Amino acid sequence: QVQLMDSGGGSVQAGGSLILSCAASGFTHSGYCMGWFRQAPGKDRERVATIDANRGTRHAEAVKGRFRISRDGAENTVYLQMDNLQLEDSAMYYCAAPTAEWAGRCPQFRSNYAYWGQGIQVTVSS
Repeated sequence: QVQLMDSGGGSVQAGGSLILSCAASGFTHSGYCMGWFRQAPGKDRERVATIDANRGTRHAEAVKGRFRISRDGAENTVYLQMDNLQLEDSAMYYCAAPTAEWAGRCPQFRSNYAYWGQGIQVTVSS
């Protein structure tokens, strides 16, 4: 049974930094994509960043140069380093992973992500 446990987050002033973590367990295959999504009140859940089995990364335009996704050597934990946070970054953040059929690649669409963390709140204030 795949489980994703995300942690971190909290409140910070604009310009500040936070780091999110997501611990994965239960995968029956080696090498898998992990991603971070976020959802602000009244908005759709959007992809923030992904990292594939080869450690290739993609970041949304809105966060490029400010956020960085990474994973540890054992690849069980994925991180999202968030710097220079802005008011518009306030949202619930979720880590996610697709099913094994994606073979370590990261799908583009949210609907292809089958596993989700419980979500953590990030609040940026002025």
